[in-house]
Amino acid sequence: MKNFQIIKALSPNSAVSSINKENSAMFIAGGTNLVDLMKKNIAAPDKLVDITSLDLKKIEFLSGKVSIGALAKNSQVAEDKAIKEKHPLLALALAAGASQQIRHMATVGGNMLQRTRCSYFYNTDMPCNKRVPKSGCGAIGGSNRMSAIFGASESCIAVHPSDMCVALAALDATVLVEGPKGKRQIKFTDFHRLPGNTPEKDNTLLDKELITSIEIPDNNFNKNVHYLKVRDRTSYAFALVSVTAALDIQNNTISSARLAMGGVAHKPWRLTEAEEFLKGKTVSETTFRQAANLAMKGAKSYGDNDFKLTLGPNAIVEALTIASSK
Repeated sequence: MKNFQIIKALSPNSAVSSINKENSAMFIAGGTNLVDLMKKNIAAPDKLVDITSLDLKKIEFLSGKVSIGALAKNSQVAEDKAIKEKHPLLALALAAGASQQIRHMATVGGNMLQRTRCSYFYNTDMPCNKRVPKSGCGAIGGSNRMSAIFGASESCIAVHPSDMCVALAALDATVLVEGPKGKRQIKFTDFHRLPGNTPEKDNTLLDKELITSIEIPDNNFNKNVHYLKVRDRTSYAFALVSVTAALDIQNNTISSARLAMGGVAHKPWRLTEAEEFLKGKTVSETTFRQAANLAMKGAKSYGDNDFKLTLGPNAIVEALTIASSK
């Protein structure tokens, strides 16, 4: 790890101003991912702007929505009584992520910005277009058990590691940011990027922008919901495949649905076509299997991750079945 300077920001405006003065400066909060990247010399900032003192930790229930500050801890959100009642899907996804100790340090904004856990990205002796553009993708033709089956490219088949983000994508969240050019809002489903030919770009933040909060609109998905995470071990492991399922069921008929997957793409993968299919359908295993098959259209595997083509639809059916039984 290289030497670096650290300064403490006292307001979002001063944080943006401080980081704007130096090209290699970065924000730091919980540091649960950034410090790892610095240890591996994947990230090498000359300056860190500590934003932990900013007033961005509140969970506020406003008219028609909930606002969650970017510095709210993962554990704080997951354990919040009102979040569990009104947005249980988010609480379930957060509780499935990392370890209890890491959830006590990790922030909502940091969770959104965490980088892939692809082994080629972390091994600086191996080619990785995300780490070193134009160097190649070692996972293609290499060890790719964890890799994407949707939205990948010849440049990158890495997946986004977050559990929380899968739920936020399904819940139609909005990201609020502040930067040198002012404030703006980004639809959560537009926040993370597919790799294309620029896999080094994880998201649609502009240069030096700071996430200040996320907002989730009110919805009816407070009962028939489930977050299913399939992983190699039940503690502190990233998803091979995850599914977030939320159903609004009236008289055994699905009036609306939300579905998204994790562990399958460079971003949380929203299953909008399957959602539309489920509307107006009767709750049944046949309906869920048809929706799952529809959701898997266009999936492509790369050898070691061929099993995801079977695991994916089975996980969707299981998540929908459990959600509908509550």
